[in-house]
Amino acid sequence: MKIFKILLPALILVLLAGCSNNSKKENIQGPYVWKNVTTVGGGFVPGIIFHPTEQGVRYCRTDMGGAYRWNGKAERWEPLLDWLSYDQMNLMGVESIALDPSDPGKVYLACGTYTNSNAPDGAILWSHDRGHTFNIVPVPFKMGGNENGRGNGERMMVDPNNPDILYLGTRKSGLWRSTDEARTWSQVTSFPDVTEKLPEITDRRNRWQAMQNMGSGIVTVIFDPNSKKNGKSQVIYAGVSLMNRENFYLSEDGGDSWEPVPGHPKDFRITHGILAPDGNLYLTYGDNPGPARMRNGACWKFNAQTGEWFDITPDKPEPGTNREFGYAAVSVDAADPQTLVVTTYHRYSAGGDEIFRSKDGGKTWIPVFASGVEFDYSKAPYIHHTGVHWMFDIEIDPNDPDHALFTTGYGGHETFNLTAADRGEKVTWHIMSTGIEETVPLELLSPPEGGQVITAIGDYCGFVHYDLDKPVPEGCFENPHFGNTNGIACAELQPEVIARVGIEAANPSDENIGYSMDGGKTWQPTSSMPLPGVRHGHIAVGSDSKNWIWTPQRSPVFATSDRGETWVRSGGIPENLRVIADRVDPLKFYGLDLFEGKLYISDNGGLSFTGHPLKLPDDIPETRQGRGDSRGGQDRIYATPGRSGDLWLAAFDGLYHTENPQEDFIKLPGVEEIHAFGFGKSAPDSEDPALYLVGTVDEIRGIFRSEDYAGSWLRINDDDHEWGLLMHITGDPKKFGRVYVGTHGRGTIYGDPL
Repeated sequence: MKIFKILLPALILVLLAGCSNNSKKENIQGPYVWKNVTTVGGGFVPGIIFHPTEQGVRYCRTDMGGAYRWNGKAERWEPLLDWLSYDQMNLMGVESIALDPSDPGKVYLACGTYTNSNAPDGAILWSHDRGHTFNIVPVPFKMGGNENGRGNGERMMVDPNNPDILYLGTRKSGLWRSTDEARTWSQVTSFPDVTEKLPEITDRRNRWQAMQNMGSGIVTVIFDPNSKKNGKSQVIYAGVSLMNRENFYLSEDGGDSWEPVPGHPKDFRITHGILAPDGNLYLTYGDNPGPARMRNGACWKFNAQTGEWFDITPDKPEPGTNREFGYAAVSVDAADPQTLVVTTYHRYSAGGDEIFRSKDGGKTWIPVFASGVEFDYSKAPYIHHTGVHWMFDIEIDPNDPDHALFTTGYGGHETFNLTAADRGEKVTWHIMSTGIEETVPLELLSPPEGGQVITAIGDYCGFVHYDLDKPVPEGCFENPHFGNTNGIACAELQPEVIARVGIEAANPSDENIGYSMDGGKTWQPTSSMPLPGVRHGHIAVGSDSKNWIWTPQRSPVFATSDRGETWVRSGGIPENLRVIADRVDPLKFYGLDLFEGKLYISDNGGLSFTGHPLKLPDDIPETRQGRGDSRGGQDRIYATPGRSGDLWLAAFDGLYHTENPQEDFIKLPGVEEIHAFGFGKSAPDSEDPALYLVGTVDEIRGIFRSEDYAGSWLRINDDDHEWGLLMHITGDPKKFGRVYVGTHGRGTIYGDPL
């Protein structure tokens, strides 16, 4: 589940607030080929959108990794928003997608990741060529593509009787309308005020919990295609994520006026709604928008002709017992309006989440999973251990009733024999996420020998990638299996020894560190931890593999020389300070406290450190927000491969270098901002390791490589490959030119020179 992504907004808002608006400048680029390191899925896909008439045209949206279009010939999803720059990172969260029923070439994206006060406003991206190119229309309100309720929807819809008209429901700014194919937007002032106010709570944790229990605004817009008059649809429905208030509205005059639908349920929040071809509406409900926990919910059917409401809930939750859950999504067979499916949410204690299928408009139901199911995990073996969760959308292919897809927190599944459930036969589900890469790397390691790259992943542990273009057949790290892997390091001179730290998925108070003696093929936990319950943080491994230094989150620095059988608290160094190993001297370690202007050095394997003044040629602006790991992961020191005592300070505001850590650091010219820094194999004619950075050099933002020890830099990405926010970079010490880039929601990217 996307636990990690809930922890990031504060950091991202800091970055968003600091984004510049520099226009792109002409520069020399090194031609590179860019591809994803293949994990498959790894993130929440809140919605799938089929074109209602054009077979094979479908899109999906992610909460923080952009949108994708299905390529039927290649049988994979293709990313649409990799061109978004650092300045546009907020648009990587996609709140809703709308398609024009009369023109399969038109697609509209409602983009924006957060609605917090520091987040930028959102934008509508529109395309008339199936997303090959987009136009950006800024809007004066925020969107929450990565907030609670992101699985609700769809919020944006094209009028099937007039393709110029679109409606968009927002979280906090009411209902909006465009009458010129999304080029301009205006608020529908006749729509009722559906604002939900947050209670006044001063305690930070309680306030956050209250925010999670609030609704997510107007979550669904539905046109009745049979209501055409005066060149547009007259009947429009809008569902709102409200409880114990009016939450389902109807316009019968083309959106000019709105009234509550009489008799509609008010006990729960609407999560999803759809109009069947026979005119019946189906809605799912929960007491929370999700993916925060639901404890109650229902499914209802509305006969628009008679005005009657019918409770068609297939399995009734029982609040206060172990049967607390809600309902997330509904889909109707386009060829048979009496056939529909619904999904539960958070039904874990009641047998697991389920898909219920009805052939008679909701009178009776078949549990699809319980009636016989087979899961094929071959395209993403790691998913075998995750279980079905966050099933927030399900769609029956409008052109094939046997083909259906449902989404999850790790991508999703699809079947090609859905109707087998009607005959009591087994339904087989396959991974549907090929091409979707939405992991968040928290650390990247390319060892001198062994795997090509090792990824430490938020939410899904991590992987040793030997073949960059195929999913890892062994799946995630195991023994222990982490929910998050925050840090990973190997011994420079014995790279088969690797240590990693994070949080154990099943029992967060136990086994939050593991190590491998064979390059990551097998793992084992240490026999002890420095303190009970310590977790996360960063790990350093001495060059000969004997000495390890672990700084757990918000904890002192600890050292071990016996692979975790015993630990000692390192002396002379502040708490919560990241430590790195010298790449040559096995006893030497470094810790940077940029806030205090000190460099801590250990010459005895981390048992004790001595603080030294950090000798910089000029002042670094005092805008730091912590020690040694602030502002998007930088303000860090790096030890050069093959050279003892040779250090680099990658500050957010520039690059500094020294060959002796007790002497002056020299500021390198040209580098103005750094978001990530790393080393790679030397160029054929050089003895110096290649340097890589993400940031700004000579007023140009991009990904850069230096072959002459920072004497000059070459931009190696282009304007089509920017991926929003980039957080990590490392070159490959085994192959010159290869570089790995960790994104915030687009997985791990690797590049090779042409």
